[in-house]
Amino acid sequence: MSSITSLASDINISARFRSTRRRTLALIEPLTPEDMMVQSCSDASPAKWHIAHTSWFFESFVLREFLHNYEVFHPDFVWLFNSYYQSFAAFPEKRLRSSFSRPSLAEILHYRQHVDEAVERLLDSNPEPGALKRIELGANHEEQHQELLLTDILHAFFTNPLRPAYKQETAGTEEFSNSAGSDSQQQSVPLHFVDFPGGLVELGHNGDGFCFDNELQRHRVWLDPYSLAALPVTCGEYAEFIADGGYRRPELWLSAGWDAVQHNGWRAPLYWSGEVGKWSLFTLRGEFPLSQMEAAPVSHVSYFEADAYARWTRCRLPTESEWEAAARDSTKGQPVEGNLLDSGRLVPAPAAELVQSQSPTKWFGDCWEWTASAYLSYPGFQPLPGSLGEYNGKFMSGQMVLRGGSCVTPAAHIRASYRNFFPPETRWQFSGIRLAKS
Repeated sequence: MSSITSLASDINISARFRSTRRRTLALIEPLTPEDMMVQSCSDASPAKWHIAHTSWFFESFVLREFLHNYEVFHPDFVWLFNSYYQSFAAFPEKRLRSSFSRPSLAEILHYRQHVDEAVERLLDSNPEPGALKRIELGANHEEQHQELLLTDILHAFFTNPLRPAYKQETAGTEEFSNSAGSDSQQQSVPLHFVDFPGGLVELGHNGDGFCFDNELQRHRVWLDPYSLAALPVTCGEYAEFIADGGYRRPELWLSAGWDAVQHNGWRAPLYWSGEVGKWSLFTLRGEFPLSQMEAAPVSHVSYFEADAYARWTRCRLPTESEWEAAARDSTKGQPVEGNLLDSGRLVPAPAAELVQSQSPTKWFGDCWEWTASAYLSYPGFQPLPGSLGEYNGKFMSGQMVLRGGSCVTPAAHIRASYRNFFPPETRWQFSGIRLAKS
């Protein structure tokens, strides 16, 4: 690498760090200190904890290793804000995070400032490449927590009897104008499929730019010819599945899925309230009748629901190999485009709007798409050394892969090779459905 290229890379990492840290603070601006204490389900964490943990990551894996004479902000923070790194330090049970009334929000923000100033000193000291790689990892880690923060706040506000909106449209704003509309604005887009030839394809990260360890190693996979739906399944289409008794027909469901339906009393996606013909959907922008959201991609469904819907349509879910090969072939190295966090919508966009854009087939944004693939390692996978090896590898059991990003995923964070993963019963995430056929 030439010195000019190296300098440009260093500048890009520095800029990524600063912009990421600023965005996190911007995301909590609409929240009160009381909002930031809520932990409404076992999957979620309080916003205050996200703010602290992302600073803990930089302190633990960057500053303590690469900044000479760095002093930790508080010795108890070393374990208090550890998430799951068993080999690094002890940590409290996740379900107890909402009980952390102390340290105060003011002290956590002071902690954040302390860490930021130390990282800036490190960046000014001509750091070694290993330090820069860790800072880049830390920025990508924080972007994951930006998405989780919004996901968790949506669940917290849904459980609040007042159903407050995280953000509401105000006079003069345009950012939400196309996310939901009146009944007359909705357009129905016919379901159509795009054919892909299959064959021997290369999958995994191609070596350009940042990636997580679970995107490696690049490897070859044989794919038979297949077809993928050009657009995700919409709320209106999913409502037809509900009306046809989809949640009452065990023949459509995997055994564990039917058990989940029975045990949890599922009868619609998470955040749907009411009954057939009178559904309303709760979003980060507030509550809307289904009639205003029919053309938007359905979100907050589990893998089990996605699989049952696919069976109902006599289709299937794509494998992650099919999804990645199709997305890479369709985008051909073009920048990631879609309804992502940068759009400011914070709600899946109507499908009709996507068709009116430059490409009729969209792969990124709106909601993560469940695949039929279990989350397993690629051939030759090597976890990162030390405690960071726990970042991804130890979760390769009992999880399913999702692809594509959502309306709360930062655009700079997503790519065709990105592998998200959650247990199959997960519904609090922005997760949706794209159909496939062989």
